[in-house]
Amino acid sequence: MDSRRRIDRALKSCLDQATAPPCPPRLGEAMRHAVFPGGARFRPEFCLVVAEACGGAHPALADAAAAAIELLHCASLVYDDLPCFDDAAVRRGHPTVHAAFGEELAILAGNALIVLAFDTLARAGGPHPHLLPGLLRVVARGVGGPSGIVAGQGWESEVGLDDLGRYHRAKTGALFEAAVIAGAMTGGGDPLQWTGLGYRLGEAYQIADDIRDAYGRPELLGKPVGQDRAHHRPSAVRELGLDGATGHLGELVDQAAGRIPACAGRSDLLAHLRRWSEQLLAAPPPLAASLSS
Repeated sequence: MDSRRRIDRALKSCLDQATAPPCPPRLGEAMRHAVFPGGARFRPEFCLVVAEACGGAHPALADAAAAAIELLHCASLVYDDLPCFDDAAVRRGHPTVHAAFGEELAILAGNALIVLAFDTLARAGGPHPHLLPGLLRVVARGVGGPSGIVAGQGWESEVGLDDLGRYHRAKTGALFEAAVIAGAMTGGGDPLQWTGLGYRLGEAYQIADDIRDAYGRPELLGKPVGQDRAHHRPSAVRELGLDGATGHLGELVDQAAGRIPACAGRSDLLAHLRRWSEQLLAAPPPLAASLSS
């Protein structure tokens, strides 16, 4: 089974349980709306690909970790789209959760997805008590403070932010890093050998997202553009220019390749990274819809 099908199957399974009666029906609908139809699923895909590269020791736990990471990503998008942040009406070509269900249910759905992520990981990790505490900490660091998604959003509220890399590492890199480390742990690898790879993947992706925001077309991307300028957010395009941002993106991908340690599936993982980077690097403005996650 390919990684995308594994991810969607795991997401459907945990959402089916979380939204079954007595869950309020519209809350359940809002939760599903936040997760399906999905975007590119890059973060959970890297989790599974790294797990397989390390030997695929615990596939069910890898699936749960991948699902948890995607649930947390989807929750972050629900909040990112709210009127107090981007005030976006469209995400992935569909109405955002608050546009479809109202702000109250959007906030509750985001909260429920966060709790579901950790519940999913905890249930799958029961038979692996030697791995579960570490996995929970890895995933929690990817979304919380001081340097996870929450911190990334927090930096947008700071005055005079002068470190674009720190902002990108928190906003996007931290959850990619969590995905890679969780993949190594569930695959049977040494997580210490995999540190830093995810941060570089996340920074590269965020630079591509900055380029999309500056030059993309909303009808192709399935979401609004020009948000960085409208909300005065740090941007690789504004700081480095288009050529500089594109060049730095390529450097980060090269650095990521250099961080892949010796493992049974190293060649397959390098091939996956090459295909992924080609999507990012070969999408000049207007950028391709395949990058709309």
